[in-house]
Amino acid sequence: MNETKKTIIFGAAAIALALLAFVTAPRKAKPNAFLDQGEAFFPQFTDPTTATSLEVISFDEATGSASPFKVVLQEGKWSIPSHYNYPADGKERLAKTAASVIDIKKDDFRTDNVADHEACGVLDPLDEKATSLKGRGQRVTLKGSGDQVLADFIVGKQVEGREGFRYVRVPEQKRVYAVRMNADLSTKFSDWIEADLLLVNKDDIKQVVRKDYSIDERRGTIEQRDNLILDKNDKNEWAVNNMPAGQEVDNTKMGNFLTALDELTIVGVRPKPAGLTQTLERATNGLTQEDVMSLQGKGYYFAPNGQLFSNEGELQARTKDGVTYTLRFGEVVYGTGEAVSAGTDSVNIDRTKPGENRYLFITTSFDAKAFPPAPPKPRDTSFMDKPDSLLTSAERANKEMQNKYDEWERNVGKGQKLSEDLNKRFAKWYYVISSASFDKLKLVRKDLLKAKS
Repeated sequence: MNETKKTIIFGAAAIALALLAFVTAPRKAKPNAFLDQGEAFFPQFTDPTTATSLEVISFDEATGSASPFKVVLQEGKWSIPSHYNYPADGKERLAKTAASVIDIKKDDFRTDNVADHEACGVLDPLDEKATSLKGRGQRVTLKGSGDQVLADFIVGKQVEGREGFRYVRVPEQKRVYAVRMNADLSTKFSDWIEADLLLVNKDDIKQVVRKDYSIDERRGTIEQRDNLILDKNDKNEWAVNNMPAGQEVDNTKMGNFLTALDELTIVGVRPKPAGLTQTLERATNGLTQEDVMSLQGKGYYFAPNGQLFSNEGELQARTKDGVTYTLRFGEVVYGTGEAVSAGTDSVNIDRTKPGENRYLFITTSFDAKAFPPAPPKPRDTSFMDKPDSLLTSAERANKEMQNKYDEWERNVGKGQKLSEDLNKRFAKWYYVISSASFDKLKLVRKDLLKAKS
């Protein structure tokens, strides 16, 4: 046998032995706990638009009770059942929350030991058998049509040393994972509603009227303090009625007030009785006893002539669109949490502490007088049937006249429609604002004025 043949035989034998060793060698087994690592928690949930309800249940260790917050889709509109089905205008937040739930994956296995659940903060807040008040997480449940559960999980504490990671467990399962999460699971009422309450642009406000008075409920009298009327000119400068000699409106302070009005937000709502309409300026003979008691309980009182008065006066703001907002400041609201946002647990409210919130009643009205008189319409409208290239000079003038009238009519119609839409929005609700917001809106003459430059 020549050397070449021997080399080939030995090489083939080496390869065969290597293959045999690879096939028969013991393998390193992967523990079952890591088999699902990297998988989606809810692989069937892929479309965030299929969600019709979102519920987040937190746990209050101080009271030892679960606190649910829920938004639901009803008749094509999202609402908050715990707050009298107030519209959940924070649609972007809902979509982002649902999308972030779809994205969560089983990044890292942490434990299968039930004894570790408290330390990880993934005890079920609804578990009545659990004896510990500590270590309860937030239970998040998304459902689709027919109450089909799309996702259901418990979010625990932050993972130490890993920013953006939280402990997560599926209810009824022992296993806990470290999961990267960017879901904003807020249970604050104010986070789920339209943040811009008035939908007004401060630069559009042309006049502000502050009727500064208060009501002595015990004596049934009105303490009239001042009546400020502020108007803005074409140079965006403000002037006030009864201006003292040598003084002028401080435009910086006026700007701060307008910003506060523009950015006004609410911290709670209460429903009005069905008998109360969106317009308060009406005779009292249309009000039921329930309506009157509801108004008085919030700090609003009708005079014998049918005029409505508020505990802490009122504020009017007229815009260039002819819409006048009327804000009536009512009674102080006591308490914290849902006692403020929804009026729950009113029995246990501590009224010895200062109230940090106040009722607000909003209406709007439209005044076409805010616009210049309607421009004249052309008598001859024959230009409408002709192309511009064939118009005579007289017809061009008539067309320009018609265009000016149409623009005026559009602007008036826009303002009227806006006022109607706003009244529909404000019609059902007493609002609750913070005392800080109220303080910013309390216009006082001496604080607005400065010595003339």
